[in-house]
Amino acid sequence: MVDRDLPFAMRDLFGPSDGTAWLFVVIFEATIVMYLRVNFDIAPPAAAGGALVLMAVAALVVLVVPVDPLPWQATIFVACAGPTAMAITLPWLESSSGFAHQMWTAYPTSYLLAMLVLRGRIASAWLGVAGAATVLVTMGAFTSWHPETVVRALTPIATVGAVTVFMSIVAPTQRSLRELRSEANRRAATEAALAAATAERDRQLGALDRVAGPLLARIAAGIELTAAEREQCRLLEAELRDGLRAPQLVTDRLSAAAREARSRGVEVTLLDDGGFLGVPEWVRHRVIEAAVDELAMAGAGSVTVRVLPVGRRWVATVLAAAPGGDRRTEIDTAGEVRVST
Repeated sequence: MVDRDLPFAMRDLFGPSDGTAWLFVVIFEATIVMYLRVNFDIAPPAAAGGALVLMAVAALVVLVVPVDPLPWQATIFVACAGPTAMAITLPWLESSSGFAHQMWTAYPTSYLLAMLVLRGRIASAWLGVAGAATVLVTMGAFTSWHPETVVRALTPIATVGAVTVFMSIVAPTQRSLRELRSEANRRAATEAALAAATAERDRQLGALDRVAGPLLARIAAGIELTAAEREQCRLLEAELRDGLRAPQLVTDRLSAAAREARSRGVEVTLLDDGGFLGVPEWVRHRVIEAAVDELAMAGAGSVTVRVLPVGRRWVATVLAAAPGGDRRTEIDTAGEVRVST
């Protein structure tokens, strides 16, 4: 099901691993630096440098964090970064400094808040605008700034307003793109699953044809099978049953060991209840090794290898019942082996 309320994401504009996305990040950071370098001419280096670092980090956060909407911790940081940087640098502005040095920090602040809109945090962006406006108006009220200077510096209002209108226009198109992308992903997943199932079926049919084809041809021709051929049919039937009941246990070594044990008269049963799900691959190999060792030692009786259901302490058991006594081998999810008689 497609979530129709998902916000417009930056990764819808640029692929998450696309070089274009990182180029955009570099350009955005360079723009921040170009605007804020002017503060070094009018404010102490500590204040100008602090504002620059704060804004650069906020720009990186708003662009790079992959989750949409932007997480609240990141949202709060980005929304507060601009007003804080303005409060750090604006006290050193003078009304006589001219327009060239007037509130340059407001421009990158507007860009940060506009990006916040694109990351699905419209209300937070406007709270950031309100914070920036509060800082500007407060500084203007307690300094010699002219009122029109403060009005000209309220650029975040125009920028965030324009991006908000843009979002309201493109939102329906963006939702359609999301639905198309989700549908394409579902179709690709279905096709991949069908291809994998077809490949597995072809593999199994090929293996069956190699081992059972000659015998089936003789049976179809009405030729009476010899005792050795009937024994081969019995062993083959048991192997095919193993592949259906315990596919995770069937390997070349275990199949060969089971065939040899059955040829000696041992009753071999393989069962798989799904316990290998979630355990390391080496634990599965340890279970198979324990089963192969037990089958190699068995000369009579029965050997039952069972993979237990998920969630049990023991991932698998190997029970060997022989005239001389029974032996039980248990392997836990950590790969530890316990043998009891």
